[in-house]
Amino acid sequence: MAWLGLVNLVAGKGELGRLTGSLGKVMKESAEVAFSYVQSYLEENKKNLKKVLALLRKRDINVHAPEGAVEKEGPSAGIALTTAILSALTNQKVPTDIGMTGEITSKGKVLEIGGLKEKAIAACRSELKTIVIPKSNEKDVEDIPEEIRQELKILPVEEYEEV
Repeated sequence: MAWLGLVNLVAGKGELGRLTGSLGKVMKESAEVAFSYVQSYLEENKKNLKKVLALLRKRDINVHAPEGAVEKEGPSAGIALTTAILSALTNQKVPTDIGMTGEITSKGKVLEIGGLKEKAIAACRSELKTIVIPKSNEKDVEDIPEEIRQELKILPVEEYEEV
């Protein structure tokens, strides 16, 4: 499943700050798109989320993947990065038994990924109970071994708001 990473809020001007550690070029771009989506989502919903938007305007978001980790590369962590950023801004924890994979557009559409079978097997081995996947990958669910499918609740989504 996609890596959630480590997100920190630091004093700043509401920008995406440092992207450090084992992040490849594609992952850095994913973080930029995730941050852009969060900004636009908060602006569009500022009436209901004005405290979160105010916090974002006073903080920068830093993303770090520990150097000891495998370099993160490939377009499949957008929804996880978006969730990590929103979790940090809202101070709402994400349950540890949920995994997610899927790239995100700046408008919140969740895009298809590769390697769903391998990611689902890894999720099950990591004792996750639920995985969020792109709806466009539903066709790949049948490739996941039956015993893994029985262990996991698989939630397909088209738009980030469903996450």
